[in-house]
Amino acid sequence: MSNLIDIQNVSIGYKTDEGEVSAVSDVSLSIAPREIYALVGESGCGKSTLASSIMRLLAAPGKLTGGKILFEGKDLTALSDNEMVAYRGKEIGMIFQNPLDSLNPVLRIGNQISEAIMLDRVPKEEALKLTDSILSNMQIADASKRAQNYPFELSGGMRQRAMIGMMISRNPKLIIADEPTTALDVTIQAQILELLKKLKEQHNVSVLLITHNFGVVAEIADRIGVMYAGTLVEEGDVFSLFESPKHPYTAMLLKALPTIRKHQGRLQVIPGNVERLINPPKGCRFANRCPYAMDKCVDVPAPWQYEGEHRWACHLEGGIARG
Repeated sequence: MSNLIDIQNVSIGYKTDEGEVSAVSDVSLSIAPREIYALVGESGCGKSTLASSIMRLLAAPGKLTGGKILFEGKDLTALSDNEMVAYRGKEIGMIFQNPLDSLNPVLRIGNQISEAIMLDRVPKEEALKLTDSILSNMQIADASKRAQNYPFELSGGMRQRAMIGMMISRNPKLIIADEPTTALDVTIQAQILELLKKLKEQHNVSVLLITHNFGVVAEIADRIGVMYAGTLVEEGDVFSLFESPKHPYTAMLLKALPTIRKHQGRLQVIPGNVERLINPPKGCRFANRCPYAMDKCVDVPAPWQYEGEHRWACHLEGGIARG
C-alpha cells in the first residue's frame, strides 16, 4: 500500500539577527492511509513547525530550506499558493491547539461549519442539515441547539469537538491534530482521543497527532515518531517503542513518566539543556545530555539503525539495552 504522505528530508530554518535557527533538520517520515501517527517530543522540538510546513502555513521568517512533502505523490512544496488552497481543508484538515483562538468569535458554531461545507458547492439548506448531523457525530448533545451557540458559550471540550467536526465536514484524507487535548481535563482528553480514533475507522482518515505527552498516544496511535531539537531520533510501532526504546532520549522520556506504582520515588529527569539551534552540532543534538555519548557523537551524524520497522538514529550499536 502506498503512503498517503511522505515527508522527505525536510529542513526548516528561521532567520534571526544572530543567525539561522535550524528548527527542523533533515526529517523524513511517512503516514499510511487510515493510520494514526503520533509525533512526540518536548515543547519546542519542531513538531508544530513540521506540521505547519505540510499545510504551507509557516509563519515568517520561517522557511523550508530543503526536502519534499509528497501528498499522494504530489509535491506540496512545489505548488503555487492558489494550488495549495485546494488542499487546505479539502484534502488536509488541521485542528489547532486552542479552538477558541481558531473559531470566529462573532459567528455561531453551526454557521462556521456550514460555511465550510458550502465551499464544496453544497446548497445552504443541505449544509445546515449536515451540520447538525456532524455535531451529533461529534458526541455533542442537543446538536441543533448547540449549532446556534457562539464559541464562548461552549465548554472547552465542546469547542474542540466542534473544531474537529468542521475539519471532517469536507471529508479530508489527512487530519493534523496539533495538541488537541491541551488545557482539557483528563476525562475530556480521553474522549477527544477516542473521537480521533473513531474518525479513522468511520471516515477512513489518517491522523498526524502532535503532542508532547506520551501518555495520550499509548491507546490510539499506530506508530510513534520521537523528535528532539528539530530532528527525528526514533520511530516505531507503539508496542515496540514503549516495550523496547532504543534511543537514549526516548528511554529517558519514558522513565520520566509518572506511573501508578507505589514507592516509585522522585520522577527521573533529563539533565542538561537543549542545544542552541543556531549553529547546532554536526552530530547528534542530544549528545550533550546523553549518558552514552562518545566523542564522535558531537561531530558525526548518527546513522539510522533498524530492527524490522523500528528505527533509531544513534552511534550506540543496537541502541540501549532493554530496560
